[in-house]
Amino acid sequence: MKRVLFVDDEQAVLDSLRKMLAAQEHQWTTAFCLSAEAALAELAKSPFDAIVSDLRMPEMDGAALLKIVCERYPTVVRIVIASHEEMNGALRAVPVAHQFLLKPCDPHMLRVAVERATSLSNVLSNKMLASLIGSVNDLPVLPRTYLALREKLSDPDAAVKDVVRLVEQDISISAKILQLVNSAIFGLPREISSVNSAVSYLGMEMLQNLVLSAGVFRIFEGAASLPGFSFEEVQEHSQLTAKIASHVPAPSSIHSAAVVAGLLHDVGKLVLATRSPKHFARALAGVAEEKLPLCAIEQDLMGVSHAEVGAYLLGIWGLPCPVVEAVAHHHHPDRVPQDTLDAVGIVHLANFLAHEHPIHPVADPESHAYAAPDPEYLENLRLTDQLSSWNEFAESAAIEMRGGPKREAGHAMQSARK
Repeated sequence: MKRVLFVDDEQAVLDSLRKMLAAQEHQWTTAFCLSAEAALAELAKSPFDAIVSDLRMPEMDGAALLKIVCERYPTVVRIVIASHEEMNGALRAVPVAHQFLLKPCDPHMLRVAVERATSLSNVLSNKMLASLIGSVNDLPVLPRTYLALREKLSDPDAAVKDVVRLVEQDISISAKILQLVNSAIFGLPREISSVNSAVSYLGMEMLQNLVLSAGVFRIFEGAASLPGFSFEEVQEHSQLTAKIASHVPAPSSIHSAAVVAGLLHDVGKLVLATRSPKHFARALAGVAEEKLPLCAIEQDLMGVSHAEVGAYLLGIWGLPCPVVEAVAHHHHPDRVPQDTLDAVGIVHLANFLAHEHPIHPVADPESHAYAAPDPEYLENLRLTDQLSSWNEFAESAAIEMRGGPKREAGHAMQSARK
């Protein structure tokens, strides 16, 4: 049974929540507190799966409360409730809140947010990793991308397309923007799985406030202690994967989720490299020694791979389910029943092709082992004949991204989409 703690300084609000959640009494055990101090005392007495806190409270507000919860109880899912008028103030909670809900709280949205976020604990049974991911309150960004984005946002005449182009160059910035836009506080009628749509909905002013907010992003300072890992290569590979995914023919609903998942599919590597560098270094060393894919080495060492780690983070952040699913299973699409190519399959194939045609070819290919698509999988989805044209496009895209001439292979891909 889920244990959920609610915090608000108004008794009438808590009474309303208690009445509203009466139907959940067989699924949830609930507790209600009138202050942040009382909530911390309740957490100290017994464990909770989630905390739902009002943003504006006297003495200690919701953002400050969730910061303490993040530090002391990282596995607790953290949800903040704010009104439209409190949007700018809510940015203080972005580093520590997993999801945002709009006040007055909609019971359906509340149930969905809590159930989706807490159910992910079944995916990641490793307590150490669950705690590690729960404590993530920022993600590393490339200095040049971050500074270029700040400069662009300071220009009142900046075009949205130029801002989108910069955002898409960085995994962390893209993930955070999608986290905020997909929160219920925006009240959007559908989930957003497009960076372009996310930037448009967020708006330039809100985006500028987010980028400038202290604690949301952290400039990447290198990983000299992690031989075999390059943050820049992860970013470039992710961009190439998204580019390839964008040219695989698919319905629009699948297409947008696949492109975003392609961009974010390796976010788990960033988490492990910055939050658990010793474990990640052992996994990287195992790839070089055993000539096996990184995901296989990680599975043996930690019980999960970077794919599940990334999916867990994006899931508790409230990103659309198709995106989370594609990130989680991009190495093993057979885990998800498919009779047609979906976002999981597209990211799986795009990731493989991006490895086949890296932007900067590696000196020792065997040290970068990765699994090829299962021939039976390709045959079942009737993709065998199409893979060659996608392979040509991937090669062309890699050449283009490294600054070379655009090849005609790209046109073959465009033809395949028609």
